[in-house]
Amino acid sequence: MLTIAVTGATGFCGSYVAVTAAARGARVLCVGRRPGPVGRHVPWDAATGVPDLGGADVVVHCAAAVGDPVPGSPAEATMREVNVGGTERLLRAAAGRPVVWVSSASVYAPGADRSRITEDHPVRDQLNAYGRTKAEGEALALAAGAVALRPRAVYGEGDPHLVPRLLARVRAGVLLLPGPDVRLSLTAVENLADAALTAAGWPPGAYNIADARPYQRDAAIREVLRAHGVRARIGHVPLPLARTAARTAESLARRRPGAEPPLTRYAVDQLAHTVVLDITKAGAQGWHPTHHLTTHLTTLPVPSG
Repeated sequence: MLTIAVTGATGFCGSYVAVTAAARGARVLCVGRRPGPVGRHVPWDAATGVPDLGGADVVVHCAAAVGDPVPGSPAEATMREVNVGGTERLLRAAAGRPVVWVSSASVYAPGADRSRITEDHPVRDQLNAYGRTKAEGEALALAAGAVALRPRAVYGEGDPHLVPRLLARVRAGVLLLPGPDVRLSLTAVENLADAALTAAGWPPGAYNIADARPYQRDAAIREVLRAHGVRARIGHVPLPLARTAARTAESLARRRPGAEPPLTRYAVDQLAHTVVLDITKAGAQGWHPTHHLTTHLTTLPVPSG
């Protein structure tokens, strides 16, 4: 029986990987500070220690610090220690075992034309600490011969970030979005989990992971709002104004230690430009996404009221 060590197994993505691995008949080691949803708990603090990966055949590294902290803040320092230092310590512990390292499309350089991003797209000039530290951690993983998966905007049941933040920004029945409608790649957490569990046999390197087709931003968001019982119309803020608001919010947040700005340049960039991941490289390894947004939303409980 294959034994798979999953770091960050109490998190959103890691828990899906762990549960899916167990459902497919693998023995699971949930590596992290708290016990995971299945398998055996292996204690590890990604910010400080070296995990004991004894008995593992494959390692899937999902543990990460996420968010959009203010530059120079304690939260940014913690993010670096987890995403970069934690990766270095994990790779040392893996000791030659196959490693699937869950990265992010946030590592890609921003720019006007991102209508078909392949894995050769430049990795530089990230707009926030998350993107920078994921890029640094990914570089360590790739140098060690790992497979790095680059999903974008992971969604699904239990999502603690993407949809909650979207719903929280509805004001007086209006959701303001930067710029006109664009096309965006999204990644169902089930698709990411499936890729993470099959990628150990792929040639080392980076692979984009996303749903089969990109979505029109406004239409997808309307579907999400409707599925959650939120009645709101979408308004469009001119992009220069949105960028100015983001810079202002970031400046104000620097005056409050520990605060995370309500709007950032990274968030504006991610919503205001077409960003489509080319998943041909993963497809050549026989991986094909089967989940999509509409399927997910139709399985949500019917909102009350």
